[in-house]
Amino acid sequence: MDSINRIQFESPDLNTLNGTNTVVDLHFHSCHSDGADSVEEIAERARQLGIGVAITDHNAIEGAVRLAGIEDVFSIPGIEITSREGAHILVYFYRIDDLKAFYAAHIQPYMGPSVMSSVDRDVETIVRSARNYKSVVVFPHPYSAAFTGICNHSFSDAQLDRLLKMADGVEVINSENLKRWNLKSALLGFNLDRAITGGSDGHSVAQMGSVVTYAACARSRKAFLDALSRKQAKVVGTESKLLKKIQSNGAKLKISINNYPDLVEKNIRYGKSVVRFRTRKAAEKIWQRIGDRHLKKAFYLVAGLTFLKINYNALPLIMFSLIT
Repeated sequence: MDSINRIQFESPDLNTLNGTNTVVDLHFHSCHSDGADSVEEIAERARQLGIGVAITDHNAIEGAVRLAGIEDVFSIPGIEITSREGAHILVYFYRIDDLKAFYAAHIQPYMGPSVMSSVDRDVETIVRSARNYKSVVVFPHPYSAAFTGICNHSFSDAQLDRLLKMADGVEVINSENLKRWNLKSALLGFNLDRAITGGSDGHSVAQMGSVVTYAACARSRKAFLDALSRKQAKVVGTESKLLKKIQSNGAKLKISINNYPDLVEKNIRYGKSVVRFRTRKAAEKIWQRIGDRHLKKAFYLVAGLTFLKINYNALPLIMFSLIT
């Protein structure tokens, strides 16, 4: 399949898509984590749009389980897990009982103080645990503003390469994300040549269907997830308008306030990783311009001082003073 045609940045024409495809918003949150709406309200909106939906609450499954019991709404059992590092992982299951078993054995015992806190398991352990069940593992919003996307400075290049190979695919359009991050995520999806997904990441029903994943397959969980795994699914959608994002963020804020200490800790940790990354890159650029062995000695000294908490922005000035 031509990768270019698998991802389209435009508003979905749901009436046309529903005629020949199974269409699903694969990333949605209910009031059981940080969403504004009940499962019944989410189900009603899915009926109106004629699409399926995956309730992928943060570290919680009650919404997905309740939705699975509503027979006239097509749903994919799922969960969005916040790893110890802060990066998010989406896991979709063929059977609701497997979601329950996975949660009971591998997530619930490691929960933090609130539903929005990180679980006490790293990304690699979570992905390996999901492999004990028939599931599809996806990294949502791989590029985003901070640590929630897998492509962040918390992971080395080698770690990131290994983790991306472990997963089944990546989310290439997320309506809550910024356009530039979605474009980078789409490019990653092209280059990986793996499964791709898209979803609104909606926290209010007004966002549902703004990004969807669709496949020309039977309207069953097995057929849809098989198509996803075989790279037969496509994604279409756009970022939410500002007003809808404000509504969504208002819903999230009510829950996130309770999780403020955990968020502060993660932001401090991520900030340190960004500083280390930029320091290393600045040092590499200087090293590339150094040819004389005496200058290299000076470089080693400066690198040592930098390691000892010298501000890397002052490094060029220190370098100049040592060699003049």
